[in-house]
Amino acid sequence: MSEESLLWYAIRVTYNRELSVKADLDKRGVENFVPMQYKLYEQGEKMVRKLEPSVHNLIFVRMSREDMRDYKRSTSLPIRYIMDRSTGSPIVVPDRQMQSFMAVASTYNEQLIYLTPKPGDFKRGDRVRVLGGVFAGAEGVFVRLKGDRRVVVIIEGVVAVATTFIHPSMIARVDT
Repeated sequence: MSEESLLWYAIRVTYNRELSVKADLDKRGVENFVPMQYKLYEQGEKMVRKLEPSVHNLIFVRMSREDMRDYKRSTSLPIRYIMDRSTGSPIVVPDRQMQSFMAVASTYNEQLIYLTPKPGDFKRGDRVRVLGGVFAGAEGVFVRLKGDRRVVVIIEGVVAVATTFIHPSMIARVDT
C-alpha cells in the first residue's frame, strides 16, 4: 500500500473502549494513536501515577479509505467516524498536522491541557513552529493560557492540545 493512500481518520469509540480498539489495530499492524497522559490518583494513603487516555473515546487511525470501510464493517468494536459538519464527510487529518499533534501529545506530560475546540477559538494567535526542546518541530498557535505562553496544536473539529510553557525564544513564526 502506498504512503499517499494512507489517511489519518479521527474515530469515536463508545464506553471508553479506545484501548481495546487500539489493541485490535496493533494486532492487525495498523498505525494508530491514542493521546495518553499520566494522571495522579489517591489510592489509600499514597498517590499512584497512571497512564490513561487524555481524551476518552478518541483514537486516530491511519488507513486507506477502502481498508477503513472494510475495518468498520468487519469489527465488532463500536467505532464511528467523527464527521465534518460542514461537508458531511469523515474528518481526515493531514499528515503534517497529525505529526505535530503526536509530537506534543506523545510526551505524556501531566501539564498538557486538552481542549475541545469551538468555532472561533485560537484565531487570534500567531501560527508558530517550536524550534527546540521536547516539542521541537510541532506547529500550532501561540496563545497565553492559564498564565503561561503555550503552543496549541489543533485537529480541526476534534481536539486540541496545549503544550507546557514555551519561552518565546524557542518558537518561530510560520508564514501561512
